[in-house]
Amino acid sequence: MKNIIVLGGGYGGLTAVQELLTGIPADVRVTLVDRMPFGSLKTEYYALAAGTVSELEVRVGFPSHPQLQIVYGEIIGISFEERAVYLLNNDPLFYDSLIVALGCTDNYHGIPGAAEYTASVQTLASTRRTYQLLNDVRPYGQVSIIGGGLSGVEVASELRESRPDLNIRILDRSSLMSAFPTRLQKYVAEWFSEHHVELRSGIHTSRIEGGIIYNGDEEIVGDVAVWTAGIQPVKLVQDLQLPKDNQGRLIVNEFHELPDAPDVFVIGDCSSQPFSPSGQLAQAQAHQVVQVLHARWHNKTIKLPRIQLKGTVGSLGKKSGFALMGKTSLMGRIPRMLKSGVLWKSRRHFG
Repeated sequence: MKNIIVLGGGYGGLTAVQELLTGIPADVRVTLVDRMPFGSLKTEYYALAAGTVSELEVRVGFPSHPQLQIVYGEIIGISFEERAVYLLNNDPLFYDSLIVALGCTDNYHGIPGAAEYTASVQTLASTRRTYQLLNDVRPYGQVSIIGGGLSGVEVASELRESRPDLNIRILDRSSLMSAFPTRLQKYVAEWFSEHHVELRSGIHTSRIEGGIIYNGDEEIVGDVAVWTAGIQPVKLVQDLQLPKDNQGRLIVNEFHELPDAPDVFVIGDCSSQPFSPSGQLAQAQAHQVVQVLHARWHNKTIKLPRIQLKGTVGSLGKKSGFALMGKTSLMGRIPRMLKSGVLWKSRRHFG
């Protein structure tokens, strides 16, 4: 019996499990390990935090199959020598192949007080707390979004629709949506101007205290601060003494496999790739890892093609959005409809 363990039930992990179960050989067993009793659509956490969708709308059920075992628990370690995964208050799990799809956590860049005094949208549990904090802010209160990338933009725009009474600002070290083309940046900035969201660039956050963000000596006062200024692999991956890139992601070979740990595959936000982390990338990697496993089960060689991503789609509330497809920028209602379609497809695929 071959034991395949998948760590994490996000976009990459769930895609791997579902594709492994399609045409699975009789001598293969799959184990999915996750802290939660269901998966979730992380790309929609911004809407959950703002209160424009319910938690049920971002949940997805885990699959059911006679060759699938689901284990709920906190992963505390991996031994590549013993081929074992260690869980808190549970027996170790032993694998023949391991797929690490544990996602990411906030990167606070060593800024004092950032972890303690800002809200997060990186996990379902933290997003629940952020929803409570944001929706408890008194009318005309002040919310600061620290980080003007895709996540910050989506949190701010959705919150503007949810709470038109609030004062909302985005604070960023560089310019808004700096990784995107100028034309798209301008469109997003104009949307925020029309919807009375303050944009401040050149902010160098030096420390954060309760209700105060310090831009050097300047005190920026507010009721709630939401952190969207960077991510990094989860602590379990950070602690692994293996080669990593300058963002702390594990370096893998052409099969998404650790060169120093055969049969251990790393996908998603923990894997060093020439792309920005995304659910789309995690799913593409999962698909290729399953192809590799099927080839090895049948003693076949395989050459994987270069991953081709379809592009990036973002929302500005429920009626407008933006997209970058190759070098083509789209803005307005059509890209928002595209994002709704992607969400519908994800729910249908995982559900």
